[in-house]
Amino acid sequence: MNFAGAAPVAAAGIQAQKGKSDMSTLPLLAAAAEMGGSIHVGLAAMGAGVGVGLIGMGASAAVGRNPGAATKILVQSILAIAFAEAIVFYALFLVK
Repeated sequence: MNFAGAAPVAAAGIQAQKGKSDMSTLPLLAAAAEMGGSIHVGLAAMGAGVGVGLIGMGASAAVGRNPGAATKILVQSILAIAFAEAIVFYALFLVK
């Protein structure tokens, strides 16, 4: 990735803000800064939801293939779901 174009944009934003204490001159930048603080929680929750769904799909397919191993599969899938959902808690702790 080339971020060469980011420096002039950042410099222009700083020059436009010179002497002002708020971000009223750049409303899009202000909105992006406020959203950026919490977007990682939504992405973590979405990832955990997809992970739990995939774990459930795999567990049900495994029990369908071998019903005698249902207890072992259940224990392993519950542990995997707990680890997948722990990612959301890590993301929540990172919120300011």
